Amino acid sequence: MMKIEIRNGRVIDPANNIDAITPLFISDGKVIALGQAPAGFMAEQIIDASNRLVLPGLVDLQARLREPGLEHKGTIASETHAAAAAGITTLCCPPDTDPVLDTESVAEQMRQRAHSAGYARVIPLGALTAGLKGEQLAEMQTLKDAGCVAMSNARQPIINTLVLRRAMEYAATLGLTVVLHPEDPFLASNGCIHEGAVSTRLGLPGIPECAEVIAIGRDLRLVEQTGVRAHFATLSSARAVEMVAKARARGVPVTADVSMQQLYLTEMDVNYFNSLCHVRPPFRTQRDRDGLRAALSDGVLGAICSDHQPHDLDAKLAPFAATEPGSSGLETLLPLALRLAEEKVLSLSQAIARVTCDPARIFGIDAGSLSIGTRADLCIVDPQARWTISDKTLRSRGKNSPFLGWELSGRVTHTLLEGRVVYQL
Repeated sequence: MMKIEIRNGRVIDPANNIDAITPLFISDGKVIALGQAPAGFMAEQIIDASNRLVLPGLVDLQARLREPGLEHKGTIASETHAAAAAGITTLCCPPDTDPVLDTESVAEQMRQRAHSAGYARVIPLGALTAGLKGEQLAEMQTLKDAGCVAMSNARQPIINTLVLRRAMEYAATLGLTVVLHPEDPFLASNGCIHEGAVSTRLGLPGIPECAEVIAIGRDLRLVEQTGVRAHFATLSSARAVEMVAKARARGVPVTADVSMQQLYLTEMDVNYFNSLCHVRPPFRTQRDRDGLRAALSDGVLGAICSDHQPHDLDAKLAPFAATEPGSSGLETLLPLALRLAEEKVLSLSQAIARVTCDPARIFGIDAGSLSIGTRADLCIVDPQARWTISDKTLRSRGKNSPFLGWELSGRVTHTLLEGRVVYQL
């Protein structure tokens, strides 16, 4: 591991309230000093970060890498390489792989393949129920020992409320966070777009807001009863975040995040049956988008995730309702976070925090900061560099971004993982 000095960069580390142009020093894969070089330090590599931002490596709470099971859409190697190009150094992967991530062997396989690829750290989320079937509890203790930081049933519903209660009780005894994707499966049914004026005009089956709201109501009551730490993933409606805010005010141990796409797009973007906007939960109204932004500013939504779901080309070529939901989101996470600061939704420090230290804190991950002695996971960003999102500029195998054609500011020039340069523009 080389001794590295990063000089002339604007270091922004929200976890430590640092925002200053100062040199940063790395040795043995760790941050060893800011500002003043330690005695006897001789840099083997100097990186000039003039007019650039030096940020902690991003932490993504929701990213599907498609391996194992759907390698034709993406692999751990391909998607972690795309993550490195996007400044993301830590990825949390939901358990809806094939085979399901409900055994120690699958968790260990994912971690080993990520380590072999060497681009980013992959942290698995264990299955809450065996096979994600919502019938029997998974072996959570074994999964925790295998490195799973939280338990989730992904987007597979647990219809039996007693099973969900027992799962929460089990997770609570182990000190694990339960990740919940609130959606009533009967109300959502075969919907593919927000239920409203646009779905009516397009003749598409809708998913009403109450599908999310009713599910949150049930889940919050169980969280209060069991005392488990719970995290609501990828919320989409203003009413949902209002309920979470009230629960937090009562002292309920609950957090929530939002996917970056929900902070920019609405049901109107589905016009002309744009299948790239077929996502789950669906894009909702302008009022919902504004409510999500306000909740992000207030801290009710504590993190922004990519909700990365790469697809092959054919998955988006059928009629809208028959296409597969999901979008490719790794490489737009950071530039769109910077745009939130430009639009005054958040301060620059807040925007960086929501994709670094805040998500790390939610799952108790040792990442997302530049504290002295921590792993040197960081990225260097040219905030003025402008680029257009296209199938040629996206490194992920999934080119299914709803932001294709958008011009954004902010390009990662270097990404370091444990003091190693794993990406350089």
